[in-house]
Amino acid sequence: MSDKEKKKLVDDAIGSQNFNYTQYSAKKYMIIAAGIVLCVVFFFLDVVFSSTYIDPAVIIDNLLHPGRDDIMHIIVFDIKIPVGLMALICGASFGFAGAIMQTMLNNPLASPYTLGISAGAGFGAALAMVTGLGGMAVLGEYLIPGSAFLFALLACGGIFLVAKVKGFSADIMVLAGIGLVFFFQALQALMQYLASPEALQGIVFWTFGSLTGSDWENILIVLVMFAIIFLLIYRKAWFLTAMKLGDSKAAALGIDTNSIRKWMFVAISLLTATCVAFVGCIGFIGIVGPHVARMILGEDQRFLIPMSCVCGAAILTMADVASKVIGNGVIFPIGILTSLVGVPFFFYLLLKKKKAVA
Repeated sequence: MSDKEKKKLVDDAIGSQNFNYTQYSAKKYMIIAAGIVLCVVFFFLDVVFSSTYIDPAVIIDNLLHPGRDDIMHIIVFDIKIPVGLMALICGASFGFAGAIMQTMLNNPLASPYTLGISAGAGFGAALAMVTGLGGMAVLGEYLIPGSAFLFALLACGGIFLVAKVKGFSADIMVLAGIGLVFFFQALQALMQYLASPEALQGIVFWTFGSLTGSDWENILIVLVMFAIIFLLIYRKAWFLTAMKLGDSKAAALGIDTNSIRKWMFVAISLLTATCVAFVGCIGFIGIVGPHVARMILGEDQRFLIPMSCVCGAAILTMADVASKVIGNGVIFPIGILTSLVGVPFFFYLLLKKKKAVA
């Protein structure tokens, strides 16, 4: 070995020893913390720019003095804040779900929306509206989201059964999900064809997605589901990072990739079904959020997972603010805005990937 080669080995060894992992991690967590602060700012803007503009000083005064019994307090705490909180929680849930699905299926386009879970929920809600279940006096308020939740889980079960035959292959799960998207969209189109004008209006508005029906009870349900599933999956962040290397290499590290895919897919489907049941079909958050997080922090799942939640929450909250500003007093369907943002980003990813290969 020449003196030059020996010097290079020594320099590399010194460089590796000088690497400070604590500083590296602290920098990543600081970026995540900055994203959380940004989400808080967007949340405040979301509360301010509602269907009617309210002076920020009035909102701050109500936040600092809870417990009042006047009209403005009711508007702020029972209407505006629940909508903003639901945007944060569901955005974080969709971003989180997209990140996990993209990693465990090793597919950059995987998300609850593209795998048919949202389509199943959309058909379930449409079925409840057409059959009149949502107008029943007993449990009528919960039958539409309940039906959406049930059919989202059925979509998950369909993918699960097909994948089981093929040993839970990632490619098979993606293809099964795409097939279910077309299947449930066809059934939903049939429901729209059979629906009365009133039911048709409800179906169309629900499939666009809306946060207007949010209340504290719905928020609690979604928040508890998100917290439980996030903690369960985040504990396996290292396993997900290893799975990005491929199934064979992950298996060589002692990871049962099939088992991981089974229970994580079910957990993510439960979370997605819960969110979609209350806010409708809001697309592309699960694709855009994780990719933005990946551009910022890379593939390490310990940082990618929480950053995907932050990005998803920020995107959905910004979209909610934009829907209120554009509507000028009229609620603009938020799902349209997320798709208008998501589609250009989708093509950007394709062009970037092609450029990288070239």
